[in-house]
Amino acid sequence: MHPVMRLPPEADTQALRKALWRYRIGHRITAEGDALVLWVADPDQREALLALVARWQKGEPLELAEQVSKADSPGVFPTLKQLPVTVAMVVVSLVVFVLLGQFYGQIMSVLSIIPTTFIGRDLVSFGSLTETLTSGQIWRLLSPAFLHFGWMHLIFNLMWVWYFGRQVEAFQGGRTLLLLLVVAGVLANLAQYAAGTVLFGGMSGVVYALLGHVWLMSRRVPGSGFFVPQMLVVFMLGWMVFTMTDMAGLVGFGNVANEAHLGGLIVGLVTGWYYSARRLRS
Repeated sequence: MHPVMRLPPEADTQALRKALWRYRIGHRITAEGDALVLWVADPDQREALLALVARWQKGEPLELAEQVSKADSPGVFPTLKQLPVTVAMVVVSLVVFVLLGQFYGQIMSVLSIIPTTFIGRDLVSFGSLTETLTSGQIWRLLSPAFLHFGWMHLIFNLMWVWYFGRQVEAFQGGRTLLLLLVVAGVLANLAQYAAGTVLFGGMSGVVYALLGHVWLMSRRVPGSGFFVPQMLVVFMLGWMVFTMTDMAGLVGFGNVANEAHLGGLIVGLVTGWYYSARRLRS
């Protein structure tokens, strides 16, 4: 993020922020002392941002001239380049899903939380978590997050990874998103394994960590740029309850462990509280 200008602390920036997002200008507004500070994610979009601010300050329609819009709008591919961790999470999950359909036993034996052996799709033997750790196969603590056993489960998870993940990466950087992925993924997988499950997978724990993180950031630091509608929070929590039932498996989501969802949500609430508290102190 790059600071652009200071705004009056009492300024109502809702219309400005909507216009900036409409033109795909990554930004955030933070409260700094006696002023609001406007930041831009991409310095190449500074001119377009300033043009919108000027019109907003004059009370004019928040529209950009065609040439400015085309020149400064990041488009699809530059936007993807600014979100490498989010894109990687989506792409790796898609690739693993395709490979899982063709080479189920081989992929499961490599990516499940403990070493497994399959004949076709039938599990014939499996190791232990101690074996995983002592043999140096540390990746297995995270890799089940990239396993999805149903296309609806895959689409649902990746949709929310994209929605929440790009907010975290745009406003707090790829390192923070990577931290959430690793911590939430590992803890969710361990919680699921502790519940007595061997064959499991999915990004659900990470998704709920992102939900908790983004929600707390948006509530505790309104000027941070994070946003999640309250109805979406209600829906996601309701969905968590739904996936605790057998009906989830009947519609293609598989039997997602409750522990993964709850564990991920707790991780996100903890990180959201920590980062928001640090922002408020500064």
